[in-house]
Amino acid sequence: QVQLVESGGGLVQAGGSLRLSCAASGRTFSSSAMGWFRQAPGKEREFVAAISSNSASYYADSVKGRFTISRDNAKNTVYLQMNSLKPEDTAVYYCAASRLQLGLRTGSGYDYWGQGTQVTVSS
Repeated sequence: QVQLVESGGGLVQAGGSLRLSCAASGRTFSSSAMGWFRQAPGKEREFVAAISSNSASYYADSVKGRFTISRDNAKNTVYLQMNSLKPEDTAVYYCAASRLQLGLRTGSGYDYWGQGTQVTVSS
């Protein structure tokens, strides 16, 4: 069983930055792909970014160039650096882990999920 705990969310003004962290338990972190998803009120959950076990990264078009995903296998932690934040980035952000590293842009590609952290961007 893998447990994921997100942190780093909060309230920030438009144009500002936040860095989200996701700490994972268990021994499979380094061999798993990790992803970030978000869900805004009244909207479906959407893919934000993913990083494979060999650190290949993938981004949604809406965040490309503004967000950066990275991982530290020594700390069992994945990060999401968010710059140039916009009010439309407001959502609960979820971290997820994928053992098979398939379908990383879809929620069904992941086996474990964190509880989420709120990000609010004011205009």
